[in-house]
Amino acid sequence: MDRRIVVVDDERIILELTSMILRSKGYQVFTAENGEEGMALIEKERPDVVLLDYMMPDMDGLTALKKIRNAYPDTYVMMFTGKGSEEIAVELMKAGASDYILKPFNNQDLVDRLENVLRIRTIELHNRELRQERERLLHEIEQWNLELERRVEEKTRDLEKAHAEILQGEKLAALGHLSAGMAHEIRNPLNTISLFMQLLKNGIDTDSELFTYADKALNEVGRIDDLLVNLLAASKRPQYELHMVSIAAIIDRTLDTFAAQIKASGVALHKEFVTEPPPILADVTELEQVFNNLIANALYEMQQGGGLGLRLSHDAQSIHVDISDTGKGIASENLSQIFDPFYTTKAKGTGFGLSVVLRIIKTYGGRISVDSPSGQGTVFHIQLPLE
Repeated sequence: MDRRIVVVDDERIILELTSMILRSKGYQVFTAENGEEGMALIEKERPDVVLLDYMMPDMDGLTALKKIRNAYPDTYVMMFTGKGSEEIAVELMKAGASDYILKPFNNQDLVDRLENVLRIRTIELHNRELRQERERLLHEIEQWNLELERRVEEKTRDLEKAHAEILQGEKLAALGHLSAGMAHEIRNPLNTISLFMQLLKNGIDTDSELFTYADKALNEVGRIDDLLVNLLAASKRPQYELHMVSIAAIIDRTLDTFAAQIKASGVALHKEFVTEPPPILADVTELEQVFNNLIANALYEMQQGGGLGLRLSHDAQSIHVDISDTGKGIASENLSQIFDPFYTTKAKGTGFGLSVVLRIIKTYGGRISVDSPSGQGTVFHIQLPLE
């Protein structure tokens, strides 16, 4: 048995008697003659139980009891008292005493009462450990549940994004079949209309109002033809030439073409090439078209100034490009439609720009996504595989 007991009493005879009794039962006993010495001894030895006299000079037993229970909750206190009133007993128990024994005491009664306090202490400390373990396990379960919810939400977002990409791919495929047939069927009569309008125009006096009408009709025919070209570009890959090209060089070249517009709009350019990726096999014109469209859209949203950001980096598998603006952003209800052909929020837009971007990115096995918190601008994230 390695139970540590501190006895605090101002009567030396009590200290000697209790020390003798308890040591004979195998306890380690430490003694103090007043409250201050007792507190110092408790701090040093951290006993299981303190036997504490109720009536002491300077620091009385009740004050010492409260200090012990407050500072050392694992140390239990058993009180000695020569006054046997119920009021004192109730006061001591309320203050945190585990038991009390009247002086003079019976030796065996002291041992029995002390062992009972020690048994209670063992049970209560074990119960406290069980409660703490239960709380720890409940906290772990709560954290696991939160992590599970986070993973489910993350996987759900990934699935929604993958589903959206599949839908976009299906839309482009359907558009490809439709546009190829439409272009052929529409261009034949369109060419005929254009030919006859040209013949009519050649036979009309240039000062005539009819000449103006014929000229406007030919311009509209040209617009329709341009729409067909854009429609085909959004859904079907035109002729291309593959070379080893640098994404960094393409970005720089594209920015050069917009330099005057950036300056005139009062837009601050923030270009960050974190790393410069190795060249990839691609068609220069296609990749320039991607960055042209995205930068043009960004500048359109910042005609009164703002910040244009381009960030380039790469890892072992992919090239990453982020293109950001500080414009008004994209309404959440429109985010799912921005890559659809014909969808545009511009007054004079055709709605093919982002469709072409999506088609080109997918051609290279890449991915494009967009973040646009309400009123906080827009960021397009492009990921292109290195191989």
